[in-house]
Amino acid sequence: MVNKIPFNRPAFIEQAEVYISRALRSGHLAGDGDFTKQSTALLEKMIGVRKALLTTSCTHALEMAAILLDLKNGDEVILPSFTFVSTVNAIVLRGAKPVFIDIRPDTLNLDENQLERLITPRTKAIFVVHYAGVACEMDTINQISAKYNIPMVEDNAHGLFGTYKGKNLGTFGVLATQSFHETKNISTGEGGALLINDPNLVERAEIIREKGTNRSRFFRGQVDKYTWVDIGSSYLPSELIAALLLAQLESAEQIQAKRNKIWNTYNTELSGWAENFGVGLPHVPADCGHPSHLFYLLMPDLDVRTRFIEWMKSQNIICVFHYLPLHLSDMGLKFGGRQGDCPVTEDISDRLVRLPLFFDMTEEDQVRVIDAIKSFLP
Repeated sequence: MVNKIPFNRPAFIEQAEVYISRALRSGHLAGDGDFTKQSTALLEKMIGVRKALLTTSCTHALEMAAILLDLKNGDEVILPSFTFVSTVNAIVLRGAKPVFIDIRPDTLNLDENQLERLITPRTKAIFVVHYAGVACEMDTINQISAKYNIPMVEDNAHGLFGTYKGKNLGTFGVLATQSFHETKNISTGEGGALLINDPNLVERAEIIREKGTNRSRFFRGQVDKYTWVDIGSSYLPSELIAALLLAQLESAEQIQAKRNKIWNTYNTELSGWAENFGVGLPHVPADCGHPSHLFYLLMPDLDVRTRFIEWMKSQNIICVFHYLPLHLSDMGLKFGGRQGDCPVTEDISDRLVRLPLFFDMTEEDQVRVIDAIKSFLP
């Protein structure tokens, strides 16, 4: 029997075992130790961000962002319906109302041409998501954000090492969030980071991350004792996660080169088949540099996608769909979502399927995937 090709498998980096063992023997397993400092410094250098704070997940980084923006009951936040539930949960946990915006049919990112009409006096933030690590149209979004003095946050869970006009994603918003979930290019199993581009938010972010205390100032010797000064929670990851992250970041060039090769092979080998059968492939604008986070197909309709996933499963290859429209979820309906509000999102959600793409995927396995796809008749 042929081996099963999974949708994803986290990159195994041997140096991680060395670092984790060192962390275990150090006697310091709580966060903000040497490995936290090293991985944070490397992340800041690689992205060019003013300040990064490691978190236990991208979800928690998003929650911190919502607290830092002082979102509250009655506020509105614009965000795409086509995103993971963590983006919207961070907003509603503060009592704010999500205002869902549709996506573009090419990049599957927030449609910047619809943004301005959704702004009201109650709009307090704009959350953008760089789907598949392909940048949103940041020039237009930044202009609108500045015009109305509304802060913009980047959910950059997919976009580590992605660029827009030569500038790294994660450096455009007042805040940005990063994911190191096991499905991401750089993975610690669970984990994330809050990226801070507004220096005025750094000190409060440290307080929120440390359960609402000024503990960070205490350890820097700026106060002689620390106490409860703000709201917050336990968002600080352990040294074990930071040690794993450091090994992954140090191997980023190797990881990215392999993923780029796999992504480009899919794109080249499937273009003719896709054109013949009316199947869409990822669109990357000329001014965007993407990190090869995922490769997807846009099938003609839901029935074809369902048959495709079953066909690939019969070949022992796992392919999966992605987000369901948030505005049509049980919670989305409670916030006023209706069928037809985001027609592109509704259409794309029914047709998108993601292909296996992971660091140690062999050439032989990718040939199997491509051959299985080409033998499927939509």
